[in-house]
Amino acid sequence: MQGSFSGAGSTAAEPARHGGNLAQAAERLGCRPGQILDASASVVPFGPPLALRAALLAAPLRSYPDRDHSRLRHGLARHHGLDPDQLLPGNGAAELFTWAARDAAAAGCSLVPAPGFADYQRALACWGGLWHDWPLPLQWTGPAPQAFPAGSEGAGAEVLWITNPHNPTGQLWSRASLEPLLERFALVICDEAFLSLVPGGEAQSLIPLVACHPNLVVIRSLTKLFAIAGLRLGYAVADPKRLARWAAWRDPWPVNSLAGAVGEIALEQGRWIRRVQAWVGSEGPWLGQRLAQLPELVPLPSAANFLLLRGEREGQPWSLEPLRLALEQRHRILLRDCRSFAGLDASWLRIGLQDRRGNQRLLRALGQELG
Repeated sequence: MQGSFSGAGSTAAEPARHGGNLAQAAERLGCRPGQILDASASVVPFGPPLALRAALLAAPLRSYPDRDHSRLRHGLARHHGLDPDQLLPGNGAAELFTWAARDAAAAGCSLVPAPGFADYQRALACWGGLWHDWPLPLQWTGPAPQAFPAGSEGAGAEVLWITNPHNPTGQLWSRASLEPLLERFALVICDEAFLSLVPGGEAQSLIPLVACHPNLVVIRSLTKLFAIAGLRLGYAVADPKRLARWAAWRDPWPVNSLAGAVGEIALEQGRWIRRVQAWVGSEGPWLGQRLAQLPELVPLPSAANFLLLRGEREGQPWSLEPLRLALEQRHRILLRDCRSFAGLDASWLRIGLQDRRGNQRLLRALGQELG
């Protein structure tokens, strides 16, 4: 089947496809953006690091950016132990999904996880790509990483899209369970946008498999980890021939000089990365335990910096949309409407982890609304 996807902005009746639209929310609520607690976007709530701020101030603005992104690619390559030709920086992961989708559309039908990030379908629709959903279970137990629930659903599909850890569930898949999929599909696109935030997550990355599997593309984001969503910076790891083809398709300067200067040194900030991973490892379980104590809310286990929340009343799902609107209108707290994720309805919300003060503010507001 061919999916349908509107490229227009969200209407009042249509759930937002992305979180974090602070300017729009502030206008709607009649307040300043700084007065809003935005738990709809899963971005580190502190930072950016001082070294990155200094790089912004020193970035050259008068000259055009380096079209080959040489220093940026070499910096990323050093971190991963790769050849620079195996890396292609992008204007956020979203731009790179667009080029991955062009290859996917040419290869055949895509298999897209459901629930899953709607931007994959957006990218496929750009090229008239075909796709169908791969339903994922919404109940799981046990520690991460877990085995990817691969079954017979992939019959007839040539391309597989994976998110690790999965968005919006927060499930972390093991590399061992993903590697066999590289033999089943002509092209595998793995979105690892949140993996660098997960304690021990790098051990499950598919990046070490790229050299032996030219049908594998791994896409990373730097915006979540370093709290630089406004800069738009990500990168793809793939076969050099594939990336050279993408580079020939795209605009001349997709990565601006500010983003490039930050990216050159971002992954050298080991102390910062360890701090973020420690925050995810402690704050996620802390918030999940307290959310589970609230009536009619069921938080699902997550390895990532967000929690998927199900509304449940007397064993049956119930809509969390009134609760989401009450938090926005009465408490100036934004939660992620999950109806844009295929397979989820109004009984689901996603909460991006905040610092302890922000999470306590969220818990107080939820306690007041739930009585």
